[in-house]
Amino acid sequence: MLFIEFLTRWGHVLFGVTWIGLLYYFNFIQGAYFAEATADAKSDATQKLAPRALWWFRWGAMGTLLTGLYLLKILGAGSSQYILLGALMGIFMFLNVWLIIWPNQKIVIGISEGDKVAAGGKALLASRTNTLFSAPMLYGMLASKHGVQIEGMSFSDIGFLLALAIIVLLEVNAVVGKTGPIASVKGVIHSSLILTVVIFGVAHYL
Repeated sequence: MLFIEFLTRWGHVLFGVTWIGLLYYFNFIQGAYFAEATADAKSDATQKLAPRALWWFRWGAMGTLLTGLYLLKILGAGSSQYILLGALMGIFMFLNVWLIIWPNQKIVIGISEGDKVAAGGKALLASRTNTLFSAPMLYGMLASKHGVQIEGMSFSDIGFLLALAIIVLLEVNAVVGKTGPIASVKGVIHSSLILTVVIFGVAHYL
């Protein structure tokens, strides 16, 4: 059983590296390249590079989710509020990949019919939101195993509920809102680090 748990943890990290690595590639590298590339170069990358990257991206997300859910099951749902907050962001990120980013990217790269401009905007907002969630999500996953604890907290505590509300509101924005300060690479990096401090500061001190 311990060996299976270890293999699941290993797989969770491996899938997560694949998923988040490609998330950062799309947001920090490919987007900037497409903005500067010639029409021919952009067309070639859209047809040949993007579909391959998106395949690894979405299935990396799937593997991360499945191994994560197994770990949550064997750890127990109430093992750590940090883990629960991190897991919630991870689940929202997975849903954004499969329900928003991938369907809209299929339109952008020509697999499906639709308004490419509108689809690109929806995919960008969800992708930026996933990048926003990435730092606090990882912090939440690691904190309880590396010396950071919330002592004596329960699900009725205002700090946990407020942190939860912030995450849910940001996810609602990912579906129906605007990019705002996370539109730029610098903006989303700074916002992700600030969000980490806000979510876990609120959860710990309120």
